[in-house]
Amino acid sequence: MSLPELFLIAVGLSMDAFAVAVCKGLSLKQMNLKTAVIVGLYFGGFQAAMPLAGYLLGTSFKDAIASFDHWIAFILLAIIGGNMIREALNPEEEKCSDSVAFSEMVVLAVATSIDALAVGVTFAFLQVSILPAVSFIGIITFALSVLGVKAGNVFGSRYKSRAEAAGGLILIGIGIKILIEHLFF
Repeated sequence: MSLPELFLIAVGLSMDAFAVAVCKGLSLKQMNLKTAVIVGLYFGGFQAAMPLAGYLLGTSFKDAIASFDHWIAFILLAIIGGNMIREALNPEEEKCSDSVAFSEMVVLAVATSIDALAVGVTFAFLQVSILPAVSFIGIITFALSVLGVKAGNVFGSRYKSRAEAAGGLILIGIGIKILIEHLFF
């Protein structure tokens, strides 16, 4: 997997975290760098840990499904991307507090990184070098989450759903690319 593809996956995966970070920023009366960094650390950390867990899970059964792993990768990325787009189009407004308490942040971090678990399984099928990949995903998610807190504090919720929809489209596009490469090349 090339660096640009990995970058697009990292950005796509981080859009859920970005959207929640925007929500956190909305709830802050005044921008607080410490809060933004804490949000970034939770989201970046979990976004890196989940694909690693998925990769470890996927490597345990990748040989048994090697002949159709590209279909699994496509289906998983299409489902994740489709769900992100569906959530972006859902008019229901999310409520968010300015709290960065452990119990709240762990729940949010797990909720925004579940899709990364499935991507980690996909990485096992594609034989991605996992440690650099998850490090890259964690760093990108950290940076976008910190920016999301700032953006939410400054701009409000105008761009939250667009970011989530864009992330979904990116993941679907990468899934299609993987399928085409395995079927025709």
